[in-house]
Amino acid sequence: MTSLKNNTKILFTDLDGTLFDDQKQICPENRSAIRRALLAGHKIVITTGRPLFSAKKLCEELQLTEKGCYCICFNGAVIYDCFSQKAVYEKTLSHESVRRLMDEAQKAHLHSQTYSDTHVISELSNQDFDQYASICRVEHKTVPDVLRELGPKQPAKVLLIGNHEQLEQFRIHTLSWREGTIDALFSCDRYLEFVPKGVSKGNAIQILCDLLGIPLSSSIAAGDEENDISMIQTAHIGAVMANASEKIKTYGNYVTSRDNNHGGIAEIIERFMLQEDSILI
Repeated sequence: MTSLKNNTKILFTDLDGTLFDDQKQICPENRSAIRRALLAGHKIVITTGRPLFSAKKLCEELQLTEKGCYCICFNGAVIYDCFSQKAVYEKTLSHESVRRLMDEAQKAHLHSQTYSDTHVISELSNQDFDQYASICRVEHKTVPDVLRELGPKQPAKVLLIGNHEQLEQFRIHTLSWREGTIDALFSCDRYLEFVPKGVSKGNAIQILCDLLGIPLSSSIAAGDEENDISMIQTAHIGAVMANASEKIKTYGNYVTSRDNNHGGIAEIIERFMLQEDSILI
């Protein structure tokens, strides 16, 4: 056990089911703990599957915009410097891959969408699309051709929404042509995300820790879903939320006693960052 009393610690936190409660709000306990951690000189990094334009709004709300503040978006495909307002790391999907994924999703009767710099975009307007935009509080629009809408921009991911069993079948069905170039992972039961090969939250936190000169031994990651496993395993403390499935809990070395509706992130911050004798196992 190594004492980190005099060292900067860094917490990478997922949003949905982790920092957010079930109403997609940040409870007062979590807000207070984040503010105290920042004042103590520690770092908080929003680490999400959500698009950059959504994560940036949250970082502004939490005042994570000073020098040294970053967010990780699109499940690790983008690392963004909130102070200089530019990406310091980015991996994207080719237009050809986006087109094929969306065409095959349509054949399978699954909703698919991708992301411009400002909007979530899809070629189909349906309840899944509207519900996603409402839950994530993002702008969305239906377009006749996503590639034309994107222009030269290559997006970081394609998201499919649907029944879990159908999505799992789609993941298996597409493996033959995307293996080695595109990874697929669930961010929740009904969301299947396609990202460039090697992209993960775990890889992104390794890159950012190296960039900031913070050893992984000073890192903590908190999450609750399949797309959080890589960062839970990469960080020194892999904290799994009490509300996560039993399967996800097996990947961490700490499980919170409080869930996402009762300040689980505050519990992590207080135990591993703010206590005078706090130690990372």
